[in-house]
Amino acid sequence: MDTTLRQLSAYAAVARAASFTAAAAQLHVSQSSLSRAVADLERQVGAQLLERDTRNVQLTAAGVEALRIAEQIVNAHRSGMKELQRFLLGESGTVAVATLPSVAAVLLPGVISGFRERRPRVAVQIMDGLEQSVLGRVLAGDADFAITTGEPSGQLEHRPLVRDRFVAVLPEGHPLAERGEQEAVGWEELAREPFLAVGRESSVRRLVDAAFAQVDARTAPAAEAGSVATVGGLVAAGLGVTALPALVLPLLGAGALVHRPLTGPVVDRRLDIALRARRPLPLTAQHFLDTLQAFRAEERPLPPGVTWA
Repeated sequence: MDTTLRQLSAYAAVARAASFTAAAAQLHVSQSSLSRAVADLERQVGAQLLERDTRNVQLTAAGVEALRIAEQIVNAHRSGMKELQRFLLGESGTVAVATLPSVAAVLLPGVISGFRERRPRVAVQIMDGLEQSVLGRVLAGDADFAITTGEPSGQLEHRPLVRDRFVAVLPEGHPLAERGEQEAVGWEELAREPFLAVGRESSVRRLVDAAFAQVDARTAPAAEAGSVATVGGLVAAGLGVTALPALVLPLLGAGALVHRPLTGPVVDRRLDIALRARRPLPLTAQHFLDTLQAFRAEERPLPPGVTWA
């Protein structure tokens, strides 16, 4: 049955108005074209839907059921087209963001809140993981963009977002923790202690190993774990010391930990927005980035040790 939306809309208008004349005026079409559309619909369904006389239009039993179904279809079409229009305008849909766990937990909540105040119909999907998996999400098209570490490549465009500085993380009562809050600890000093490392898949581990290499400190970790929170728990238990970037510190919980500046060398980590090169973003994702960049332009407060890049 090759019934068209035009036929259903015409029939519904006539049935609701109980008049071809009134329905034609409402739809801004001629009465003859409206009559043809309804007649074509009756022919296709194989039943009389309207009883006509010179003055009145009445629905048959089949016509009552046809009106119910026609209105369902017409309303669903209208609703769907409105939803499509909202999507094309970036007012509905989903933004998929791939990012490091520290960014997801510390930096993004305020941005998501501000974004959804303006666009409550847009959902935000967070895909948190380590550096390579995060970048892979963007390259595979699973995420609209990423916020992560890593170097630009031919496939990805990077835009600087924030920087954070590595600090020494020590258990309470440790001799290095007895120094003043602004008194720095050297990487060489950390290397002489049992060092608790984040797993090798983490960008944090890459930067820590590079810092130790600069001071020619080659020491095997006393223990390592994939989760920053786990490493923090091991430090709080007094099993050793570690070095972490400032943005991850809120993930360590309320354990018995002390933070001290790290020097010799000072190590900063830059987190970028990474997008697929030469590919336009969906409007929803662009609106989210606009919100993020507005936070950066306004220099919204960041945790200690973290600055806008």
